[in-house]
Amino acid sequence: MNMQMIIKLLTDAGIEENEAKYELKMLLEHFCHYTENDKIRGILPTEEQLKLVKTKVEERIATRKPVQYIIGESYFMGEFFKVTPDVLIPRDETEILVRRAIEIIRNNNFKDVLDIGTGSGCIACTIAKQTEAVVLGVDISSDALRVALDNVTKLGINNRAVFRKSDLYAKVRDEEKFDMIISNPPYIPYGTELSEEVMHEPELALFAEENGLAMYRRIIETAPKYLKPNGYIMFELGINESADVAGMLEVDFKDISVEKDLAGIDRVIYAQLK
Repeated sequence: MNMQMIIKLLTDAGIEENEAKYELKMLLEHFCHYTENDKIRGILPTEEQLKLVKTKVEERIATRKPVQYIIGESYFMGEFFKVTPDVLIPRDETEILVRRAIEIIRNNNFKDVLDIGTGSGCIACTIAKQTEAVVLGVDISSDALRVALDNVTKLGINNRAVFRKSDLYAKVRDEEKFDMIISNPPYIPYGTELSEEVMHEPELALFAEENGLAMYRRIIETAPKYLKPNGYIMFELGINESADVAGMLEVDFKDISVEKDLAGIDRVIYAQLK
């Protein structure tokens, strides 16, 4: 048994080779504390370590469960966040959204941010850790909020990122006003065929009515009530949704900007309150 044999198990199961290598790296680091530094120094995993990882790979193949759920954490913006099947796995595309948000917050000295549909809390926690803003994260799922609370405690920013159970703005008080509202909402149209891995993620965080646009509409329509003057609103976008979301924003927002991901897909949209 060696690492190449384990990679072959994954590729034979239909997992792309580079992804298979990355998953093996994650499993070795998490379960065996075997790092890239060990590899560079010529230290090989032991037979016992490889057997342990092989059992995890077999679980991965049999269940098609994402490796992040198997190890219970996911890397995002320089930190490891706890994840469970109650929350979305943070993705590279969301880093585009968060990096732009951090830039806007720093440039404007913003202090109050609302993260709608916070899930694991990765957006709220990262903004709170890398800026001077206090972030309120809301989610309708109690199970997701428990994960978010674990993450904020792990990062030691309990007083900077706070969480509340709320269906969008339902439990946000009228007097609470924010410099920025940010969200990675569910945006996949119902009926879309997804991979077995993605289907392990919570349906509530994946799919939306109105061909994927319902949550954008609900958030945008009420946003002016909770934004301070000249406040910003920011979203991650689904494929081919930028024009529709921009049209919703035009009613109350100005200076609408869209940014693409590495695949050239419109992935982030943001605008300022008129």
